[in-house]
Amino acid sequence: MPRSRKGPRLWKRPARRRGRKIVATAVWIIKDGGRHIATGCVAKPGDRSPPPEAEKALADHIAAKYRPSGAKRHIDEIDVADVLSIYFVATQERQASTDKFGARIIRLNNFFGGRMLGEINSELCSEYARSRYNRGGARRDLEDLRAAIRHHAKENLHDGMVHVTLPEKGLPRERWLTRSEAAKLIWTCLRTREVQLIHRGKLKGRRTASQKRPLIHLARFILLGLYTGTRAGAIASASTVRDHGRSFVDLDAGIFYRLAQGKKPTNKRQPPVPIAPRLLAHLRRWQRLGLSSTM
Repeated sequence: MPRSRKGPRLWKRPARRRGRKIVATAVWIIKDGGRHIATGCVAKPGDRSPPPEAEKALADHIAAKYRPSGAKRHIDEIDVADVLSIYFVATQERQASTDKFGARIIRLNNFFGGRMLGEINSELCSEYARSRYNRGGARRDLEDLRAAIRHHAKENLHDGMVHVTLPEKGLPRERWLTRSEAAKLIWTCLRTREVQLIHRGKLKGRRTASQKRPLIHLARFILLGLYTGTRAGAIASASTVRDHGRSFVDLDAGIFYRLAQGKKPTNKRQPPVPIAPRLLAHLRRWQRLGLSSTM
């Protein structure tokens, strides 16, 4: 039985050598059948996943390649790639994160591209979930597939019913840090000192603790999370200076604006929250010491 043809996908082409000399650096390219399409993205030696620019190039290629007919057709005659392409073009502008949305469409296309819409069933959806090795991530991807099929039907582009089976939701968190555990974690971050190797003098070769405290930024991160209940991404992008793509910590007013500037609100509600006086005093002190403008 012949192998089914894979849809367009990204491939890290290794560097080309002539003897010991590198004549062409490693790059990310789009493989589509027998064609290799350049993305313009150079691959770094440690890259295991493609950069957002390469994923966007693939998404644009898919959207340009599949230009489906507007005529209504039966589900056994429609490639899933066509459905995903229509949905991507129609909805990408209103997505909260276009990069993540494009990555999900690419993963779905890599697996379902080349299959007919009528082939989708619970067994195929379960096979996708197993290949994803992440039940939560697979569920989110398949939600996009379901939305794409519904959008296709809403536009009166296919006949027939197609059901997408989602993996079960994960269990809610039941275990939380106790007060003593959180305090121990914070004190560890504050007290840890960098150990350095002495390279000269009588103590050469001995390791000694320096005055550098490399984990102090983690203490700020943990304190903000514990006091405000903010998600990790919003804390990681937090800054005491207003900037596009960053959440803003207003040390004068004592308010944490958790939604990054320029970002669209999502169903993960992140309204501004007041900062507890004790934490605010710590943040102001850290700023006066010039430790960092970011959290």
